[in-house]
Amino acid sequence: MRGNSTSTTTTHQPVRASAAAFVGTMIEWYDFYIYATAAALVFGKLFFPSADGFYGTLASLGTFAVGFFARPLGGALFGHIGDRIGRKKSLVITMLMMGLVTIFIGLLPTYNSIGIWAPVLLVLLRVVQGIAVGGEWGGAVLMAGEHSPDKNKRAFFASFAQLGSPAGLILSTVMFKIMTGMGDDVFLSWGWRVPFLFSAVLLVVGFTIRLSVNESPDFVAEREAQSKRQRADKAPLLEVLTGAPGLLALAVGANVLGIAGFYFTNTFMIAYTTQYLHMSRAVILDCLLVVSIMQFCITPLSAWIAYRIGNIRFLAVTAFVSLFTPYAMFTLVDKGTLPAITTGVGIAVLFMSAFYAVIAGYVSDCFPTRIRYTGISMAYQLSGAIFGGLTPLLGTILAEKFKGDWLPLALLFTIISLLSLVSVLGLNAKRRQGSAALQFGSNQA
Repeated sequence: MRGNSTSTTTTHQPVRASAAAFVGTMIEWYDFYIYATAAALVFGKLFFPSADGFYGTLASLGTFAVGFFARPLGGALFGHIGDRIGRKKSLVITMLMMGLVTIFIGLLPTYNSIGIWAPVLLVLLRVVQGIAVGGEWGGAVLMAGEHSPDKNKRAFFASFAQLGSPAGLILSTVMFKIMTGMGDDVFLSWGWRVPFLFSAVLLVVGFTIRLSVNESPDFVAEREAQSKRQRADKAPLLEVLTGAPGLLALAVGANVLGIAGFYFTNTFMIAYTTQYLHMSRAVILDCLLVVSIMQFCITPLSAWIAYRIGNIRFLAVTAFVSLFTPYAMFTLVDKGTLPAITTGVGIAVLFMSAFYAVIAGYVSDCFPTRIRYTGISMAYQLSGAIFGGLTPLLGTILAEKFKGDWLPLALLFTIISLLSLVSVLGLNAKRRQGSAALQFGSNQA
């Protein structure tokens, strides 16, 4: 009887791990996105009141960027924990950190109450939030992918962790739509705090689900193999940085479209449409809600198509098409109507999110199990620190400098897409030569 129970539990673990990865990352990204939305809509007025208009928005988005700069630290710290102690333990810690910080932000006094300490505390909490997110993503991807019963389906199972991103955005957008619908006075007074405080409820749900999943089978097997080796391995971060720095650089570049492209359409476009095109917050939030639902549906479909036609072919095509989508996006957004804006942003997000759905599983297979958590976390978080946090800032600067001309903004999106296209093709070349994961193995021989 016990054997049957164990067998059933093992059989159900891939589905349970995928579900836990989805729910866990949904909660983590919900926390992250409500900060991004608040930074674009309200933080400039509440925490930087002396810097009006462009400079207030720039200061607010600057605190958003700070979280990205902290993410590589989280990737290194929790990558080490995940590779040496366990994926599951690392993920439980990151969720607790993220949830508590989000609640604290919701309780934070504004500049009018405590003066300069308000933005100082906001930045400090944002740093902790960035560290938590830095350790979350890689572990969630691995827990889903490494529970896959078929290695060829790892990218498909890993896509469930990617599915948490649009789900978190949908939930955060709905919360802000409800709060902004109460009027500016209510929203600026206390309404903006509600989405942050709601994270307490999500934290309880996430913990319950995440604790029900077994440790990654790949990690358990690697830990057993390590116990039989006569010498100690290098620290995971040191091995990643010295084993194949070219591979790490390509992995960083491959993630740019999914990260920088996303914050271009879902963070910068809020500030661009409300401040430079003078559209109402309700219109752009309605647009992002529809686009987020579309992205949620696209993610599993994209992973399935990539499994059928090949990951590299799928990634190359979606990155190539993304070179041209921003020109259609801005042409339609300039029309100012909800259908036109939604269609324009939706075109860019369609191919960008399809790329994002598959890239995590593809990159993770470049690194061996013993350093995989650290490898993919550092690749993703360095990409976020360099390109993700700076993209809304650079977009705002370009929009201010070239008022009424969106061509420089479209070129920025094209450059983002081109960098990922070149990097993905470079990764594929390394894999075909057998010099990616194998190069690490040679260092251990």
